[in-house]
Amino acid sequence: MALTAWFVCNAFLAFAYYPQWFLGSGVLIGVLGLVIGIGGSLLFFYFLNLCIEGFPSRFAEGLIPYAFLLPGFSLIGIFLLYPTVQTIVYSFANDDSTDWVGLDNYRAIFGSGVFWSSLLNNFLWILIVPVISVAFGLAVAVLADKLSPTGEKTAKSFIFLPMAISFVGAATIWGLVYAYNSPGEAQTGLLNAIVTGLGGDPQPWYQIDTARLNSILLMVILIWLQTGFAMVLLSSAIKSVPEDTVEAGRVDGASEMRIFWQIIFPQVKVTLIAVLITVLILVLKVFDIIYVTTNGRYDSDVIANLFFRKLFTDQQAGQASAVVVVLLLLVVPILIYQVKSFRDQEANR
Repeated sequence: MALTAWFVCNAFLAFAYYPQWFLGSGVLIGVLGLVIGIGGSLLFFYFLNLCIEGFPSRFAEGLIPYAFLLPGFSLIGIFLLYPTVQTIVYSFANDDSTDWVGLDNYRAIFGSGVFWSSLLNNFLWILIVPVISVAFGLAVAVLADKLSPTGEKTAKSFIFLPMAISFVGAATIWGLVYAYNSPGEAQTGLLNAIVTGLGGDPQPWYQIDTARLNSILLMVILIWLQTGFAMVLLSSAIKSVPEDTVEAGRVDGASEMRIFWQIIFPQVKVTLIAVLITVLILVLKVFDIIYVTTNGRYDSDVIANLFFRKLFTDQQAGQASAVVVVLLLLVVPILIYQVKSFRDQEANR
């Protein structure tokens, strides 16, 4: 087990630090990474199983579940728990994490107008994006369910297609929609082309912070991406609703709208809440779209982008860590609620 772990770790370090050993080929490194990663995992657990089987059978039966869970929990501890604790510690240190400064970093960020503007933007993203994404996803799932099998597959494929695009790619695509050229020039942006075609003046959409319009336009990108995710899960939940309950409502003379709200909706409510929370957590961490489009300019900043700028541009590791701790505190209650909802759902099965 030790030799296998040592070999796999050193192999991946070699991929990173000495690519010339592998002819500088990304393809070769990728193939070797798959072979060594998967093969090494299989060998590790094979030797682990041999080790457990060497104990008395009664002791081995009780030990084996924990032994197989231990590597996974160890990785979670190394790559998730340890960095979290370290970030909290660094939030009380100076810019280069060499000396303690107490609560100075928190005083600095809470006294900054940029931080409160970012927090307000995050709050608006939380209010708007999850609700609209889930509402659109639910509407598409319900309407697509009324189509023929071929029509349903086609409609769902088009709605789900943006999920295959990265956030950076989506921001770039929508950059073509919001593109702005000076008045009198040909407008390459779709939205400005429509505006000028109707006789209006082109607008620099990303710079319009009145009523946070630029932030709302950026939210449209994430809604476009996440509607397909919500649609797939909610469609599955709708199809799992017993058909006899729906037919009973129709026999009693209920309209389709009443059947949906009083029969279907209560039975998919748990899935709907789960999807809403999942999208909400994603929204709290949104970064790519902001970074690619405005990089936080024109009052469009969010907490994740503020952290990135504090750490890599301003070289203020202490304040960057404090910003992340605030984000962590915002996410934790939502995670607790999600876990509680999942447990209640499992208990009611």
